[in-house]
Amino acid sequence: MDARADDGTAVAPPFAVAMRGVTKRFSGVVAVDCVDLDVETGEFFSMLGPSGSGKTTMLRMIAGFEQPTAGTIWLGGIDVTRQPPFDRDVNTVFQDYALFPHMTVEQNIEYGLKVRKVARSERRTRVGDALATVRLDGYGARRPSELSGGQRQRVALARALVNHPRVLLLDEPLGALDLKLRGEMQIELKQIQRQVGITFIFVTHDQEEALTMSDRIAVFRAGRIEQIGTPSELYERPGSEFVAGFVGTSNLLSGEIARRVLGTFGMFTVRPERVHVVAPGTATTPDDIVAEGTVRGVQYLGSHTRCHVELDVGAEFVVDEQNRSDTAVDPQSLIGSRVTLTWSRDQVRKIETE
Repeated sequence: MDARADDGTAVAPPFAVAMRGVTKRFSGVVAVDCVDLDVETGEFFSMLGPSGSGKTTMLRMIAGFEQPTAGTIWLGGIDVTRQPPFDRDVNTVFQDYALFPHMTVEQNIEYGLKVRKVARSERRTRVGDALATVRLDGYGARRPSELSGGQRQRVALARALVNHPRVLLLDEPLGALDLKLRGEMQIELKQIQRQVGITFIFVTHDQEEALTMSDRIAVFRAGRIEQIGTPSELYERPGSEFVAGFVGTSNLLSGEIARRVLGTFGMFTVRPERVHVVAPGTATTPDDIVAEGTVRGVQYLGSHTRCHVELDVGAEFVVDEQNRSDTAVDPQSLIGSRVTLTWSRDQVRKIETE
């Protein structure tokens, strides 16, 4: 519940971004459904979810590119619900960079400062600082066509940072990069965010990106927030079947199968890396859960091998076993073999259902 002044009027929430009862409809379709959200100042906050879950619409409403059908949006305690984008103390970094091809790197970065009529000497200083922040010293005279994808992304980031916004919005900014470069940029983005201390709100459908960089994550589903928490909280203690399956891979046990395997009814999850494949008859401890099954598929993934095991009780389990030189075997030779799965009882997480 929001705080109230002595006269009973609502007091603006003391957050970098606060949203109350925000709804957005498009021609009868509810894209965002009565969402409440608070983002702390200086936080790296991610909105994670599948396509169509409402996360990008949320970002566009914070930026002012979309107006909410209902609800209120605050930036730094100021009601900006009906303010246009240029009056909001935010900047946005897009997936396609949106750089001016006919301008140099330096001209691209200082463009927003020129529009704001910042003095030339200050523009030069701030552009130089922004280039240093994104590790592009000496690139100011180049044009976007002379840069790599990762360098263009850093220019787009510098252009957004040079205005010193209260909040930086990032709309799947790494989506156009190759896998290796994405991994490098994930580390760089987090380092830059810590260095500048600006609140980052990051939209992605990639769970690894969100887990790698975020202080907290909001998982979206069908226009609503399914769960908010730190990366470890979402991974270790998912609050719903959807979160358990979307944030990482998860094995679910419920109903009669849960009773037969765990000895109790309910819905439970255990992560693939916590489960081990052993030969039938291998000794286990009283704290171990044991289930028998048959290997139906194997994926060799370099650092680990993923086995798909059909349990005798009727469920399918995914098991990730780390590949070590002293235990490496031909993965395909495991298909069709009988195995025993074991995992510690303390690795089982119960999912509370409504």
